[in-house]
Amino acid sequence: MALLEISKIDVFYGRVQALRAVTLSVDAGEIVALIGSNGAGKTTTLRTISGLMHPTGGKIVFDGRELQQTKAHEIVKTGICQSPEGRRLFPRMTVFDNLMMGTYARKELSGLQDDIANVYELFPRLKERTKQLAGTLSGGEQQMLAIGRALMAHPKLLMLDEPSLGLAPILVETIFRVCTDINAKGMPILLVEQNASKALEIAHRAYVLETGSIVQTGTGKELLSSPDVQRAYLGM
Repeated sequence: MALLEISKIDVFYGRVQALRAVTLSVDAGEIVALIGSNGAGKTTTLRTISGLMHPTGGKIVFDGRELQQTKAHEIVKTGICQSPEGRRLFPRMTVFDNLMMGTYARKELSGLQDDIANVYELFPRLKERTKQLAGTLSGGEQQMLAIGRALMAHPKLLMLDEPSLGLAPILVETIFRVCTDINAKGMPILLVEQNASKALEIAHRAYVLETGSIVQTGTGKELLSSPDVQRAYLGM
């Protein structure tokens, strides 16, 4: 059984249907990418998994538990944590305090120093700026902090929404390298990303979302070599 299984969910904004019978899954240890153009419904999918929106039909099952009508703060407690598009940091709090905000839903707070050390090992630049206000960081540093904050929640599943958006190419490489490093330690990742080529390079499996519907699925390598994906998303 998959760790996360979404079955035929429908989601509406008012009368406008944003997702149509979307079905996808994430297994333990996987990186699963969700690619598609702007407005395809990628962020809506993550918001629905996170409980910020509720589907009108279908099921969301995580670790054996149905979540489709569960509130967002309760979903965090089940082990799903999201690094949102736009980072959504607390700009007037320090790097350290932002990281600590990631622990609010944890029942067990032992090992916090080790957890902070692990984040600083992944992102040495954050350690250098631990007392700096988050709002004064560069875009790349803020993205590192958003991911680090999510990791401080001890998630069973990490969801990343557009982690490379707006970053310089060298920082894009860093972010994707860190994703593979996190996954290598056993963390499953659901990755929403407009940089389709980079996402497919690191993904075990991937889904293509168009106007609210899944239109193609396969391994990362299969979709990288798909003529339809190359034309639509890889500029070939």
